[in-house]
Order: sequence, then structure tokens, then C-alpha cells
Amino acid sequence: MISYIKGKILKKKPGEVVIEANGLGYSLLIPLSTYFKLGETGSSAELLAYTHLTENALLLFGFYSQGEKDIFLKLISISGIGPKLALNVLSGIQTSELEEAVKNTNVTRLSMVPGIGQKTALRIIMELSDKLEKKEKVLSKRGSKEREDLVSTLVNLGFRRKEADEVVDQTLSSLGRETGFDQLLRECLKRMSKI
Repeated sequence: MISYIKGKILKKKPGEVVIEANGLGYSLLIPLSTYFKLGETGSSAELLAYTHLTENALLLFGFYSQGEKDIFLKLISISGIGPKLALNVLSGIQTSELEEAVKNTNVTRLSMVPGIGQKTALRIIMELSDKLEKKEKVLSKRGSKEREDLVSTLVNLGFRRKEADEVVDQTLSSLGRETGFDQLLRECLKRMSKI
């Protein structure tokens, strides 16, 4: 099973990229979010991959971030959602926005994704809400080092611990944990200035 590819971009178009690694060209289906983050043809790229094998085909799906891949895997675990439809969802909505839509039971927003009707949107929300809740409980119990660093920085700057905790949690929820520390800190400071 292929789970990671690093190499040179041979060809790139919305929805697909071909990466040469060790003399082989790997064709990966990708969401638009990954497409826009990749460099130009000829530049190097690193993608997380998911191998999908059926009796008729062997398909590779590529993702720029672990967050994208995690959501993709959660989507394909839902009955009736195949890998191509899951990729379509990721192309139509950012992962942070998808998580927000699930938390707020926003069927209308999910229905705006091409190929997703209201019934499918409702099924996605119902199935993902349980999975995202479990993830949040684990993360909140564990408390990542990055979260603690952000809270500590805000407290050292003179903010109250309770407010710092709330703002850091909101920021991590909206921007995602794959965002860089500096960008997270800037966003936290913006939010703190509004309190």
C-alpha cells in the first residue's frame, strides 16, 4: 500500500497530478485544495496518499495535509460515500468549513457541494458528528504541545488563562492543527483584542 509520495510534478491539472518518483510516474487523484497548494510542473512535491483497490481498478488519492486525508478517510467510511465522492466533497468545501458545517448541522452548506443532495448531506453530518466528537474529546483530554505553547504565550503576554484557553480552542477549531504556530498565534492575538 502506498501512503506517501515524494518526487517531481510531471503533469498537474485540477483533480489530478502525476508525480515522478524513482523513475515511475504515479497518477494521483487530488482535491482542489491540494491542487492549489502544489507548485508548478517540474517542481518537487510531497503528498500523503491513500491506495484504493477494487476488482476493476487501482486508484491513488493524494493529499497535501494530514487533516485532508483524515477527513477523506472518515468520509469514505460512511455508507454510500465512495472515494471519488469524498474527493468531490473536499474539493467543494475546506476541511475546517466542513467540520464547522457538521458541528452546526448546516445541511444547506453541505448541499451546495456538487454531487451532494440534502439526504447525503444529512447522512454525512450524522455520521461525521460522532467521529469528530470523539476526535475532539481525545484532543481536549490529551492537550497538544502546540495548544499548551499557545496558551502559555498568551498568559505570558498578560492575558487571563481562562480567556486564553477559550481563544486557543476556537482558533485551533477554525484554522486546524496543521496551521503553523506563527499564524495560529497571530489569529489568537486578533481574537484576544476583540474581547
